[in-house]
Amino acid sequence: MNKIIYLDHAATTAVDELVIKEMIPYFGIEYGNASSLYSIGRSAKRAVEESRRKVAKEINADTKEIYFTSCGSESDNLAIKGVAYANREKGNHIITSKIEHHAVTESCEFLEKQGFRITYLNVDEKGFVNLEELENSICEDTILISIMFANNEIRNYRAYKTNWRNSKKT
Repeated sequence: MNKIIYLDHAATTAVDELVIKEMIPYFGIEYGNASSLYSIGRSAKRAVEESRRKVAKEINADTKEIYFTSCGSESDNLAIKGVAYANREKGNHIITSKIEHHAVTESCEFLEKQGFRITYLNVDEKGFVNLEELENSICEDTILISIMFANNEIRNYRAYKTNWRNSKKT
């Protein structure tokens, strides 16, 4: 029998059985709109707020600091645009790398159209930015640096870069 070995858990992963067990009521019984006024919605809202409280407690945060989003892309958009607009009075410069997730680069491209200045750093064949280049890019009006810790597609980038180099030789 062929056993599948899944290695992209950074993109998506199976839901833990304990989470499924906790969520079952909200998939079929208490599925109301948490923003509504009717009883099933109020029940859903209580569940969301209880989840917010549990998460905040786990990471020693205030419940007002916890936002639930539907995906990583939405989280990237919220964080990058939120920081940019919240700090616009302090500066308009953002630093990122050329191999960030499209949610990051598209947020930065959007912000460029809004008057923000974006520096896109190159990376080496292992996906690392040059720290000296990063340090030299920081200026008085830098308000955000968004560089991913790890890139699950770095092998593809390396292959792309190799193919690009080889195509230039011919």
